[in-house]
Amino acid sequence: MTTKKSTGKKTLKKTSKKKPSAASVSKVKRPARAFRTYQQAIRYLLDRTDYERQRKVRYNVTTFSLDRMDKFLKALGNPHKKIKTIHIAGTKGKGSTATMLGKMVEANGYSVGLYTSPHVTTLHERIAVNSEMINKKMMLGLMNRVHPVIEKMLSKDNGPSFFEIMTVLAFMHFVDKEVDLAIIETGLGGRLDSTNVIEPELVGITSISIDHQNLLGPTLDSITKEKAGVIKKGVPVITVSQEPEAMRILKKLACSQKAPLAVTGKDIDFSYRFESSREDGPHTRLCLTTDSSRFEHLRVPLPGEHQAINCGLALAMLDTLKNQGYTFDDQKSISGLSEVKLAGRMEIVSTDPRILVDAAHNAASIRALIGAIGQHVPYDSIIVIFGCNNDKDVRGMLAELQYGADKVIFTRSNSPKAVFPSDLAEMYTELCGKMCQTTLSLKEAIRMASSAVSKEDLICVAGSFYLVGQAKKLFQPEPIK
Repeated sequence: MTTKKSTGKKTLKKTSKKKPSAASVSKVKRPARAFRTYQQAIRYLLDRTDYERQRKVRYNVTTFSLDRMDKFLKALGNPHKKIKTIHIAGTKGKGSTATMLGKMVEANGYSVGLYTSPHVTTLHERIAVNSEMINKKMMLGLMNRVHPVIEKMLSKDNGPSFFEIMTVLAFMHFVDKEVDLAIIETGLGGRLDSTNVIEPELVGITSISIDHQNLLGPTLDSITKEKAGVIKKGVPVITVSQEPEAMRILKKLACSQKAPLAVTGKDIDFSYRFESSREDGPHTRLCLTTDSSRFEHLRVPLPGEHQAINCGLALAMLDTLKNQGYTFDDQKSISGLSEVKLAGRMEIVSTDPRILVDAAHNAASIRALIGAIGQHVPYDSIIVIFGCNNDKDVRGMLAELQYGADKVIFTRSNSPKAVFPSDLAEMYTELCGKMCQTTLSLKEAIRMASSAVSKEDLICVAGSFYLVGQAKKLFQPEPIK
């Protein structure tokens, strides 16, 4: 449980010294504030190199430098070493797993930090403590603290990137808030990811599939090796059922690091099923049993069978933490789990017309999305508004679209990496032989779709976090304090 720490301050005796005059006080130099406003700080942050938005990125130890990250953190007192952490890697389901685990730990009275990426509508989503996003005042204060270090690094090198700065801000915020546990999601890959400086209590690896091929390699083998780079010596690893080649690599790397590896559904008793009832409607339930935990017919808080797999991983990680000395009550954990909501995942943002958004951004996620919509959302026909980035498995996603979309409108987000709609249409026609429409504007795509649907139809916006974020802002603007 969170306990108040002793300040260690000593009571000072009063002395007869005179108070300094106003004139002398005015001469005292105070540390200069680089940013007086939140807007100035964020503008500076967004001006840093952002590999999430760059069209072409080289994936190497220079671009993604853990050495640079180590120097950055050392100059700030190594905040990542002052908190206990959990590391979550994988291709899809990282944010969902991290959020579900965080909610369960929080419900048991612990203070929990959560660092995830990318965001849907605001970068404040990336850093949260006990489900509360970091606010503008906190962000401004942290940026003023890191600015001198960034400037010093820039004078000698190219300085830290946007993601490196965000990661450091998260660590510092978690230290300031004295969290009991921080759940850290990797950004890209794992081996060279900026978050891979932590020494976690536990590692979770979600489902691994083809993604970021231009950076992580063209095969599942090469991608798995990068994702598995978060495995540390002796640190327990929990994962889900994987493709045989991915599982082979995970086992090999875990063995080389002498890290205990457990798989849900194999080493951990786990099963799930889809069902529908008059009271709860369509939903998925799971069972997970260990020597110290027993969850039977537990309702998964997020729709889709893929979320049952993520939920099973979160529960297995919770059980491992219990065996490491954390105190969890199963009923409190279930209560926390029931409160889980996640922006941009099977989220209805408009009821007239019905518009669902989902940040499915690889072939496996598109397949899961189509299956989940079929199970959970009744509709006559579905129009998919799709746009994605060029560092994704574009052809794989387009091939999956044909099995669920009655009509497709291709558009693009405001990301520099966004593929042009005409290129998507050309590939789609080549792969599927189906007709489609294109527009460069998301607003226009929504107008086109809205004019072609009835009340029983559904519009789905998918393909990238950027596109989903833009769609949410059109219908649900959320100002940050």
